[in-house]
Amino acid sequence: MDIRQVFGENLRRFRTQAGLSQEAVAVRMGVDRAHVSSMERGQQNVTLLTLWHASQAVGVKPADLLDEDFEVGGDLADPEGSSAS
Repeated sequence: MDIRQVFGENLRRFRTQAGLSQEAVAVRMGVDRAHVSSMERGQQNVTLLTLWHASQAVGVKPADLLDEDFEVGGDLADPEGSSAS
């Protein structure tokens, strides 16, 4: 998967878990809401500084936003995706 997609999906996941809107993240980062939307859609090739600001805005480590192990819609409590059967 494209690293921009990984970053964007993780940003969206952590943002929604934190109960934040795109607008709230944008304010925390000092950018506009459309920029956050573009990042979440994987359309931005973000800089390291932007990665840092995004991680601070949603309260995670920068590496968490680049983690390919989480699936969109997956259970965070069980990153392996195992189901309790």
